[in-house]
Amino acid sequence: MNLRFVLPILPLFLSLSLHSVSQAETQPAEDPSPTFDQVTSVSQLTDVQPTDWAFQALQSLVERYGCIAGYPDKTFRGNRALTRYEFAAGLNACLDRVNELIAASTADLVKREDLEKLQTLQTQFSSELATLKGRVDTLEARTATLESQQFSTTTKMNGFVVVGVQGRTENRGDRNPRDGQRDTNDPGTNINVINQNYLYFTTQFSPRDYLYFGFWNQTGSGSPRLTNDGRVGYDGEAFDLYLSDLNYHFLITDKLAAMVGTEGVYTSLAFRGPNRVESSFTGPLSYFAQRNPILNIGFGRGGAALDWQLAKRASLQAFYTTNIVGFFPNSLGGKGHNTAGVQLALTPINPIDIALYYINDYSPDGNLLSYVGDEQLTAVNPAIGASAPLQTNAFGATINWQINSRLSLGGWFGYTNSYIPGESGRVETTNYMAYLNFPDLFGKGNLGGLYIGQPPKITRSTLPTGNNVPDFLNTGLGRSGGQPGTTTHIEAFYRWQVTDNLSITPGLIWIVKPGHTPDSDSFVTGVIRSTFAF
Repeated sequence: MNLRFVLPILPLFLSLSLHSVSQAETQPAEDPSPTFDQVTSVSQLTDVQPTDWAFQALQSLVERYGCIAGYPDKTFRGNRALTRYEFAAGLNACLDRVNELIAASTADLVKREDLEKLQTLQTQFSSELATLKGRVDTLEARTATLESQQFSTTTKMNGFVVVGVQGRTENRGDRNPRDGQRDTNDPGTNINVINQNYLYFTTQFSPRDYLYFGFWNQTGSGSPRLTNDGRVGYDGEAFDLYLSDLNYHFLITDKLAAMVGTEGVYTSLAFRGPNRVESSFTGPLSYFAQRNPILNIGFGRGGAALDWQLAKRASLQAFYTTNIVGFFPNSLGGKGHNTAGVQLALTPINPIDIALYYINDYSPDGNLLSYVGDEQLTAVNPAIGASAPLQTNAFGATINWQINSRLSLGGWFGYTNSYIPGESGRVETTNYMAYLNFPDLFGKGNLGGLYIGQPPKITRSTLPTGNNVPDFLNTGLGRSGGQPGTTTHIEAFYRWQVTDNLSITPGLIWIVKPGHTPDSDSFVTGVIRSTFAF
């Protein structure tokens, strides 16, 4: 290699870099610790054009001498201010290349004044170079740790172990019939322990696709209960180990992603959720406080989903899922629970996230499978011992305002409108929630939360006589009408992040007028949830 080509470029690199360093002293850098990807051709840098004044210099530095790197998104960002660390890294790369050329017995072509200038710069930035080397050593150590925890070079294992201790205060409900008399004791007020274990694997085939599969099991339960109000989010009823997730994710284009699978394809996985702390393992305690209940409708298993980043601040998600292989809505003779939906996610300004969504569901037995509030919307017909199927249209919106790094305010509203196929009449429900989240409360990694809302409530039911749930609970006749009362859900919790892997979350859930029944006793559920993540 002939050094006559590198020497004219090095002064240009040095002058440009020193100018950028002087700018960086007065301008904030975009990222205090950026990462870079090596490029072999200047054409790989998407924001560098042949008309740029430094194009030929960059072309030589990249393609001849390999001492310039780009950002992971394949940009060079030539107009960006340069930190002293970045200058040190670029200078060191060019110095190493010059040393290689000297070692190749071509030192006689290098001018002494150029070498002295380079040596001076290397001495001037010796502290930055030493710091950079320390960072590289730290990254190498972390990479070695990650590699040692993998089953292979492409598969990673993670998981959660949750142990929750909870109990409800004693209470009596107005039940069977609902006539203003508290005649039924809550049978599940004893303190109980629930253990839920979730193990999942991510197999990366390429930067554009991966396979996700997981296993789940639970011991213990909060049952029996008079209503599903106040149910904790990690109580799915006891079950043995089973395959809970099996789905494949891939990019169709740079802005369009897809997911297909036979297990674990459901609304909350297909949609982007505005509430950033949503998680039954580490977020709010109750099932209701996780997300808008209409996003639980159907609780599908197999299906497909799309996620399209249609603009910088807008994305569109869509999915279809079923709990039995079939197609929407009746290809299995009414036996399949089929759900489809679409969501528009918006970020009009940085602190605010908005989601608008629509769900269409066919339920073979009138149960929406939302596990919260009024989910069974048709009464059992004594003549046939079964409840009528329902076709449901659900609409909802969620908003989250990140006021600052320590406080967010949000909420949601949901509405469903359902009918029995081929019959007259409708049944309608509403639900809402308002919440405050307090990230890093009293310490980094901690989380406080206050949630107040109304679980799904039948506000109007005009189905054929015998099918309306509110009056069926009142008189057993199932005539038209809505629920006589309104349940209020009040929840407060505090997650203490003990270590990076262990958190403990105590909290209280207060339920007023459970089951939307004005004469039923209120009750409080006390919870202590421990979560170990690995």
